[in-house]
Amino acid sequence: MTVNELLKLEGFSPVVITDGEAEVKGVYIGDLLSWVMGRACEGDAWITIMSNINILAVATLSDVACIILAEGVELSEDIKTAAKDKGINIICSEKSAYDIAVALSKAL
Repeated sequence: MTVNELLKLEGFSPVVITDGEAEVKGVYIGDLLSWVMGRACEGDAWITIMSNINILAVATLSDVACIILAEGVELSEDIKTAAKDKGINIICSEKSAYDIAVALSKAL
């Protein structure tokens, strides 16, 4: 599944899409950034409620396909601009992390 295909699922909206053809190979859920950095895999869709600038560094180091912000979390314009500059895909959803993971599990 690509990031663009993920966006076609119900309940997902684009925040910053720089590479819609990035392949989503798995899912990782976590909010402790150091933990995510050491455990998320290349191509994962990373589900989090974190919204600070550090998520961009973790996404870059982990080479995730996208960040999915759960529970309606919003980003500042500064972070959106930085994500565009760094080529990081960010998606949002009102769903809980659990419900996002279930939806992605069925779709992958």
